[in-house]
Amino acid sequence: MGRMTVGDIFSRLAARGADRESLWREADAVRRRTVGDTVHLRALLEFSNRCVQDCLYCGLRRSRKDLLRYAMQPAAVVRTAVAAARAGFATVILQSGEDPAYDQETLGDIIRRIKAAAPDVQVTLSVGERPFADYRAWRRAGAERYLLKHETADPVLYARLRPGHRLSGRLKRARWLSELGYAVGLGNMVGLPGQGPAALVADLELLAEFEPEMVASGPFLPHPATPLRDAPAGDPYLVLNFIALARLILPRAAIPATTALATALPGGRELALAAGADVVMVNVGPGALRSLYEIYPLRDDGSSLRPDRFAAGSGARSGARSGAQPGERSGERAGEPPEESLAALRARVAAWLAELGRTADGTPGRAAASGAGLAPQVGAEAGASPP
Repeated sequence: MGRMTVGDIFSRLAARGADRESLWREADAVRRRTVGDTVHLRALLEFSNRCVQDCLYCGLRRSRKDLLRYAMQPAAVVRTAVAAARAGFATVILQSGEDPAYDQETLGDIIRRIKAAAPDVQVTLSVGERPFADYRAWRRAGAERYLLKHETADPVLYARLRPGHRLSGRLKRARWLSELGYAVGLGNMVGLPGQGPAALVADLELLAEFEPEMVASGPFLPHPATPLRDAPAGDPYLVLNFIALARLILPRAAIPATTALATALPGGRELALAAGADVVMVNVGPGALRSLYEIYPLRDDGSSLRPDRFAAGSGARSGARSGAQPGERSGERAGEPPEESLAALRARVAAWLAELGRTADGTPGRAAASGAGLAPQVGAEAGASPP
């Protein structure tokens, strides 16, 4: 792993105080030197919370019966993604639980329609483990990136947390994706029950070996509706140290300031951007559906930046009708944020980044260009600073 030994990694993962600040500054300097001050805004569209898997840590696990399940109609997915592209977002992430209703043909058609209407937008998929033929079809349809977090590089811990699955199978699919020409994203959770420092070192060794184009790291956050409800949450400052080390190991990787980190730590996005991160996810889905994508509790979808303005369509009516049954698809156009509100949203995030000395990728949307609906200032209201 470059000039760092395994002993160095152990020591720097545990860094605190002045040593921690030094690590973050080093990672930030590498980030600035290799990829510059641009922050890549990813328009995140969580189009289904249905999942056939039963992962012990996830609030979307199939055994959970109290969660209202939703799935956006394909036409609604296309409209929202195209609206985000026209609002100035350079990348749209289509994310869901492992929902077989979005099969090879259905998701392929969604991708083709998005690319036909917005040919310059980059399409990232995050829909879990699928057959090779599906990955190939979606790549041919126009998808450029795929996020398939490995969760942990400890094979024993992985098998325990994902019943019926092996780490080797996950990594086999990641290699398929790379062979097909996707830019591949891996990622882990920090603080999983039973995970020690050696497992985090193994995560970094895996990243160094695989060299993914994206790395997403966040803290484990226990969900009360899962078997891990009583486990302690992961240390967000350990996540920040991991992000910094990932930047040192993979200087050109895209590294997000994750939503989980912002949920666990006020000002977590700002701190991640100061520790080597260069990506921010912006949720562009229908407002009332976001709370149903409950992979962990009290999820921060941007409200820590400006509660009344950062999240798109926050007052929207849920696409899943009142009284809808689990598994029912959402209605057409219900609660979809219009292009103008997404452009204004992107402009507000760009203004917040400017206050941090960073610039946003993409282009101003029409609402941003006209100044319509813009707040005068977006500020990092959490006000957190390194300890």
